[in-house]
Amino acid sequence: MKLPANIFITFLVCAPSFIHMARVFVYGTLKKGQPNYNRMLDSANGKAEFLASARTTHKYPLVIAGNYNIPFLLNIPDQGHQVQGEIYKVDDQMLTFLDAFEGVPTMYQRTLVKLEVMEWAGQTEGEERLAAGSAIEAFVYSTMAYQPDWPSLPKYESYDAYGDHGLEYVTRERRE
Repeated sequence: MKLPANIFITFLVCAPSFIHMARVFVYGTLKKGQPNYNRMLDSANGKAEFLASARTTHKYPLVIAGNYNIPFLLNIPDQGHQVQGEIYKVDDQMLTFLDAFEGVPTMYQRTLVKLEVMEWAGQTEGEERLAAGSAIEAFVYSTMAYQPDWPSLPKYESYDAYGDHGLEYVTRERRE
């Protein structure tokens, strides 16, 4: 039996598309309990699943800088601290949202970073459960575009917008 050509075309159009997932390491305002965490939960931005708490295997300067007290991970390896944060598994839509939110490529650059798992919580399909101390790679938003004095600012191991550093983060909604 010969099927009409439009049957094949319909199958191609209706076939589910492959959704690519990537791992992203967040260390600042996108972490749980921080001012922009709601953006990770907003399904309009895409899908994000928490996998683990982790820290960078190399030291980096994590500073709070600029008029809005934004946390910046300066792409200067072997200075500062092993930075603590969270690993998320995100779909392409969320990755695109995060790139725009983080101002890629001008404000931040998305690069791969090696991480050490501190505590694995992920129960997602296709992700192996890793023990504490295991190595994993994820994308991180770091910057090479910073003011000359930023490397001399205080460096933090873990960012908390509400921390005792006294540098109140200014949300986008409150900026001029």
